[in-house]
Amino acid sequence: MKNMALHRAADRHGELAAEGVHWWRDGRRVLEGASLKAQPGRLLVLIGPNGAGKSSLLAVLAGLGQPTQGRATLDGRSLANWTPEALARRRAMLSQQVQLGFAFRVEEVVRLGRSPHGAAREDGRDGEIVDAALRAAHAWSLRGRPYPQLSGGEKQRVQLARVLAQVWDARDAPAWLLLDEPEAGLDIAHQHFVLRRAQAMARQGFGVIAVLHDLDLAVRYADEVALLAQGRVLRHGPPAQVLDPAVLSTAYGLPLRRERLEGGGWVLVPA
Repeated sequence: MKNMALHRAADRHGELAAEGVHWWRDGRRVLEGASLKAQPGRLLVLIGPNGAGKSSLLAVLAGLGQPTQGRATLDGRSLANWTPEALARRRAMLSQQVQLGFAFRVEEVVRLGRSPHGAAREDGRDGEIVDAALRAAHAWSLRGRPYPQLSGGEKQRVQLARVLAQVWDARDAPAWLLLDEPEAGLDIAHQHFVLRRAQAMARQGFGVIAVLHDLDLAVRYADEVALLAQGRVLRHGPPAQVLDPAVLSTAYGLPLRRERLEGGGWVLVPA
């Protein structure tokens, strides 16, 4: 029995999951029995119409929301049992909007991501990691500028650098990047850049979960897709399976069809 328990624990090493999550916020039900299992090394995209519960589920998986019922787990262990410092070293979340009340320089904002790593600060590696994260997020040229003076898209890239810095040197166990509409406010070139970066982090062994509204970005970059509607996870699997026009048409209330592209691939368009 002991060996079986150890085997089950090993199977869940690095796994981030929601188990039967119900959540009421401000008197409104935002999640109803939502269950989802995500594995490191994969880019999982959450899709669904407005109000489907995508951002709420991401917040629960980040440990930022306490479910009314059910639980979220990392490595099979409830997030409620993790210390804030330990959890911060294993997962970083990019929210839709981040408000800063002080005129920090960009480099200082990114350095905030290193706060959970006391040992790293002592050995002087923080500066190297901050520089690497800025370059990885295409934000190196912004490093000396006051954060409040940046455009919305520039701020989004700086916040991406911050979360990259937070989990940059995860070693003991797979770390997670949770991205809530990371393409918001970005031009088309930077939208694809951010998704390529997310995909590259997954290939390096990180777990990545991203909420996206653009279904074609999900088609192009996701390893897995989860479709939410009315607080439930309706489908979870490969993009070609989940992004079924008939299912999506029902979920979004808009007839959709697949259109093949020259050279291969497909996009979703109104029918």
